[in-house]
Amino acid sequence: MTSTRIAVAGAGYIGQAHMHAAQHSATVTLTAVVDPSPVAQEVAAKAGVPCYASLDELFAHDRPDGVVLSTPNALHVAHALACMQAGIPCLLEKPIAPTVAEAQALVDQVEATDAKVLIGHHRAHSPIMAKAKAVVQSGELGQLVAVMGSATFFKPDQYFADGPWRREAGGGPILLNMIHEVHNLRMLCGDIVAVQAFASNAIRGFAVEDTVSINLRFANGVLGTFLLSDTAACARSWEQTSQENKSYTSYDDEDCYVITGTHGSLSVPTMRLKTYPRPEDRSWWKPFDVSTVEMVRTDPIAQQMEHFGAVVRGEATPLVTARDGLANLRVTEAIVQAAQTGRTVDLV
Repeated sequence: MTSTRIAVAGAGYIGQAHMHAAQHSATVTLTAVVDPSPVAQEVAAKAGVPCYASLDELFAHDRPDGVVLSTPNALHVAHALACMQAGIPCLLEKPIAPTVAEAQALVDQVEATDAKVLIGHHRAHSPIMAKAKAVVQSGELGQLVAVMGSATFFKPDQYFADGPWRREAGGGPILLNMIHEVHNLRMLCGDIVAVQAFASNAIRGFAVEDTVSINLRFANGVLGTFLLSDTAACARSWEQTSQENKSYTSYDDEDCYVITGTHGSLSVPTMRLKTYPRPEDRSWWKPFDVSTVEMVRTDPIAQQMEHFGAVVRGEATPLVTARDGLANLRVTEAIVQAAQTGRTVDLV
């Protein structure tokens, strides 16, 4: 099989992760880097591929089969449109756009032209999430009742010194981190139709929040709670529990989601399952059957790259569509609005 030729635009942290995935793929080949910075020249040289200053320059000299867009958020829409106009499939990093209005315009264009656009919510490609979703859909938990989630971790002072913009509005964990969680929650429990939120900056005192308590209502009647904090010395976050990103120390006795139904519960990512053996045994006085769901752990970014190659070749449709990206951003913006106003924000 001829390898699918992929260029990566944006040579920052996530861009280099995509480059690594392409370089180690059996079906995809990294052919170019697109980034105007001097550092990108060094990154490209180390990877043994040319570096172009812009997408226009790339398309003029070397037309790839697909492009990964890991450029700054403000450029996502313009760069996605450039790829679409050139007829080249793209993997667009999350968030799909800086605002819901811009995201809606992009979605309209994608759907009108039937363009191949995969949104980079890489956890959607996690085997852990796939297995958790399968358990929920199997009915083993019964009718879904509620979900409890958390993303609690501590960002060191250097994180804010390196990027002072992270102390200002738009730099807090709602917009930077919560969008990952929104997609996971939608995968497990369905569409979110209303949110409530309290936000606090009591620990750091920055202009942006450091801790948020969130209530969620899903279209199917499931209710959820979520605790988000980047100043909590706690390991109940996806990075510190899933063991998928080896850069983080992880703890195999912690979970970040508990999904509960009328017959049992599943804790993720330890995949500890508690169910009643028979419907007539359902009582808090009776013991659960306790087990662990078998699953594998692999790098979801590598899995995402393989999927993107399949999308480019026409072998698959995007697992995370532009409309999914819009839905995730819409929920995230609603959480910001709920925290600012103290009101319930309806999404339907």
